[in-house]
Amino acid sequence: MIAVTKRYFVRTFGCQMNEHDSERISGLLEAEGYERAATASDADLVLLNTCAIRENADNKLYGALGALKPAKDANPDLRIAVGGCLVQKDKGLVIEKAPWVDVAFGTFAVGELPALLRERERTGATAFEFREQTEVFPSALPARRDHPFHAWVSVSVGCDNACTFCIVPLVRGKQVSRRMGEILDEVRALAGEGVLEVTLLGQNVNTYGRDLDGRPLFAELLRALDDVEGLRRVRFTSPHPHDFTPDVIDAMASSSVVCEHIHFPLQSGSDRVLSRMRRSYRSGRYLAWLDAIREAIPAVAVSTDVIVGFPGETDDDFAQTLRVVEQAQFDSAYTFQYSTRPGTDAAGYDEQVPPAVVAERFGRLVEAQERISLAKNAALIGAHFEVLVEGPSKKDPAVLTTRTRTNKIAHIRGAAAPGTFLTARITGAHPHFLDAAAPALV
Repeated sequence: MIAVTKRYFVRTFGCQMNEHDSERISGLLEAEGYERAATASDADLVLLNTCAIRENADNKLYGALGALKPAKDANPDLRIAVGGCLVQKDKGLVIEKAPWVDVAFGTFAVGELPALLRERERTGATAFEFREQTEVFPSALPARRDHPFHAWVSVSVGCDNACTFCIVPLVRGKQVSRRMGEILDEVRALAGEGVLEVTLLGQNVNTYGRDLDGRPLFAELLRALDDVEGLRRVRFTSPHPHDFTPDVIDAMASSSVVCEHIHFPLQSGSDRVLSRMRRSYRSGRYLAWLDAIREAIPAVAVSTDVIVGFPGETDDDFAQTLRVVEQAQFDSAYTFQYSTRPGTDAAGYDEQVPPAVVAERFGRLVEAQERISLAKNAALIGAHFEVLVEGPSKKDPAVLTTRTRTNKIAHIRGAAAPGTFLTARITGAHPHFLDAAAPALV
């Protein structure tokens, strides 16, 4: 009798840490003999890896589960699994709301997925695991990477900060760092397999090591990565401005592999709102840090996060945010309308801002940032940059999607294999990407 290979499909919601977890989930499933399916409708197992950062994350998950129910009714052998941050937050509520789910697991139980699937087959009942601490780092599990030239590398999980709007400490726990030797061994092995670029991951990546040695070790880690043979690019996310210390800036400036890009979350330009958010800096200090970074790394590109409509935000508070955005001149920004998350301190704050006011402010912020982003990109026209080919554009297969060291997308007409480095001349600018030409492809 010929064995039938089962197929799986993973849909990922949320941040880079979730993308990393999904690669490990795929690796675990393929180690169990599953093959990847092109679409959910082709799969014997559909797995949703969830996010809990914003309220619409809940809607996305339960909407997706609702859409899968008819397929489950039509094919009882279809297996549906859910994992990640929202499952860690809601725990048994997920199964209560969607009893057709076969397997549920939280952020600390990714490695238990194969055992949970076997338990479901053995018992016929929903199998779940919602443990409250990390026993295995995601990077210790097998991976199925989407890009052979790029890899996520987890340096820590969890966060020791207490921002009033953020649910991450609730669903990811306190910071736990890996030993530096383990990280370096993993990066060396990846480079030996042909990986050219790694992105270091941590909920507060620049406090890496503080729970190991009593002090952050992130600058030392960045310097050590310079010695990994074959490695061309190192990125990291996400740092906290307060912990972006001079030694980290110096390590970036002196490194040949650490890219000239930082994500530097602002959240608000209002000192009053920053205090209510329990952010450990004020706008003047933030801008001073930014000046120091740009002085040490003149070519650096800076992205940020900004939340609009935090409880109690006034017109003047929002005006202060616009003022700081204009002064900071970010290359790009991830802008969010505040979303109440049960379990966070801010969820209990009075003075929730009316949705219509939040939407109007959000529109003005986006307009301001897109104008700044376009001007920053237009200033690059005529310049030459090293770009790394990521693959054909999703919109036009005759166009390549490439990325500069400064994390800017550059579209180039032509063909080249993913993982190829090119020298590109910038020919056009848009708020979110560049047009470019590469002589090697002409």
